[in-house]
Amino acid sequence: MKHLTTISLSILFFAACNPSAPKKQNTSFTYFKLKDYMDLEAKRLKVLNPEIDKTVMVNQSAERKKLRIADWQKELSSFADADINKSAWQGLFKQRKGKDTESYLSDNEKVPVKSMTISYRNGKVHGIELLIRTENSLYTSNDTLSYFPDSLYQLKKTQHIKLLNEKSYQITGRFK
Repeated sequence: MKHLTTISLSILFFAACNPSAPKKQNTSFTYFKLKDYMDLEAKRLKVLNPEIDKTVMVNQSAERKKLRIADWQKELSSFADADINKSAWQGLFKQRKGKDTESYLSDNEKVPVKSMTISYRNGKVHGIELLIRTENSLYTSNDTLSYFPDSLYQLKKTQHIKLLNEKSYQITGRFK
């Protein structure tokens, strides 16, 4: 009996140490949910399995191939990673909504995503364009990401590392 009482008290003690209700996390999104959208697109494209005419260009040297993308999550990860709904960035974007567009702009130096523009046609996303700038004392990078469902996706990047020549990259995928 004494052993049972000790076990019961131990269980009560450990149960009292756990919070009775989980803390609520602020999950309200005030901006376009880019990560969710790109995740849905990756799933949709995995099912469709479209042929892509893909061009990769590095400093004016280009390589072009027709292929089928095996991992759309990975292929579109640059877009999903640019989602502006990070809790630290809440309130740092100016939002403009028009009839067929919505834009988010930030001039905060700690936020690399400087702008995101979403255009709509017939209530559906027609295109997404992002401008990303990363800068510090040794490195500057400018990225332009464009996504047009079932038409084209493109990533343009220029980077300059001090004491080295500027490099430019461009990846373009055209849906066939």
